[in-house]
Amino acid sequence: MADKKVTGFVKLQIPAGAANPAPPVGPALGAQGVNIMQFCQAFNAQTQDQAGTIIPVEITVYEDKSFTFVCKTPPAAVLIKEKLGIKSGAAIPQIQVAGTLTEDQLREIAEIKMPDLNANTIEAAMEIVAGTARSMGVRIEGREMKKKYVPSRKVAAMLQGKTAE
Repeated sequence: MADKKVTGFVKLQIPAGAANPAPPVGPALGAQGVNIMQFCQAFNAQTQDQAGTIIPVEITVYEDKSFTFVCKTPPAAVLIKEKLGIKSGAAIPQIQVAGTLTEDQLREIAEIKMPDLNANTIEAAMEIVAGTARSMGVRIEGREMKKKYVPSRKVAAMLQGKTAE
């Protein structure tokens, strides 16, 4: 059988085991002419053991409207929030602290993310995940921020409870 011609790619982030034809899945796949229910059933079956976790998925659509999909590892921010049991990161990450990760927790997250990261070693993967954590206002035990943060006038006003113009 000859290779099928690819007509499009769709990237989505969907809760595991909970894909349904409602937005964003339906419109994104409908525009490509894909059988939406067939995708939803296949995705839900493949991800049912990770229920509730956000899973990035890359869908390849072919000329005959068939498709294949690859599930990626959850985003680092989602894994960090789960590990710490928090709902969101800090509103002002450089000043407020949303939580603290240990080196062991950082390593666990990096090991989970390793297949999807552009890193050759686990230490490099840990640095990538640590950067995500810092941008969320999550500190890592034993690591200090490299440079002192100086807030803008707008942020300084927010911290003092004033509204900035």
